[in-house]
Amino acid sequence: MVRPHSFSPNLETAADNAFQSTDQRRPEQVSAAAVMEFDEAVRQLGTSGVEVHVFDQLADQDTPDCVFPNNWFSTHAGGHIAIYPMFASSRKRERRWDIVEMLKSRYRVQDVIDYSGLETDDLALEGTGAMVLDHVGRVAYTAQSNRADPVILERFCTNFNFEPMVFQARDRSGSAIYHTNVMMTVGTDFALVCLDMIVDSKRRAEVVRRLEESGRDVVALSHEQIAGFAGNALELKGRDGLVLALSARAEQSLTADQKTRIRQSATLLPISIPTIEMAGGSVRCMLAGVHLSQR
Repeated sequence: MVRPHSFSPNLETAADNAFQSTDQRRPEQVSAAAVMEFDEAVRQLGTSGVEVHVFDQLADQDTPDCVFPNNWFSTHAGGHIAIYPMFASSRKRERRWDIVEMLKSRYRVQDVIDYSGLETDDLALEGTGAMVLDHVGRVAYTAQSNRADPVILERFCTNFNFEPMVFQARDRSGSAIYHTNVMMTVGTDFALVCLDMIVDSKRRAEVVRRLEESGRDVVALSHEQIAGFAGNALELKGRDGLVLALSARAEQSLTADQKTRIRQSATLLPISIPTIEMAGGSVRCMLAGVHLSQR
């Protein structure tokens, strides 16, 4: 996780991120609130037994979205790290090689596959924002967008042994969903997904079939719940079992039945981050998962 000392919603990314918003507070007030929310999130994760590596935003870099590191890198079992090309110019500055070096020092890393050079061709694949990875079924669920180039997706899936499952997804206004992970979460025993956002009915049925084939209980989310970031959650290993980290706003949007189904395998861990959510992402976006073996 990356602590955002100069947080603000990114004006450059607002064009294709319908989840962004603003308020009337002064910039320094917004930034201070984001740091408080971040530190409380780290505290709650730690209390649940989740180990968190925290890095601070670099003082000399203008990186308004640095709090969302899952977009520029991902880690994978077997000792693999992927580095991704970003769509917005401001987000290209987020890549931190000190983070990669920390992972190498603490975990067994066999190789680092760097796709970021493809930015020179104006291509982007924004990590586990653009892709929701099913590590069991080996499927990379991907909504079509400016941030999910199909050529890089094919390369990633070949390198990391995933099958790409691409679909068109739109909100009620007809806008493309900018990142798959705002509409979909895949856990060990369940999946949260807004099926109504998948435009093609045949593809929608294929997504459900693949999730059910891998043993998941498919929990359908509504458009309103996606607007509340209910799809932007991440299952983590806690001290006493699996936890589902999500925002307090997202947890409040879930129905009693949906919560019961999730609790069959994971404890809900709601975290209040209303200021950070103004940037168009929620708890899942703040977490770059570690799938590496410790040294």
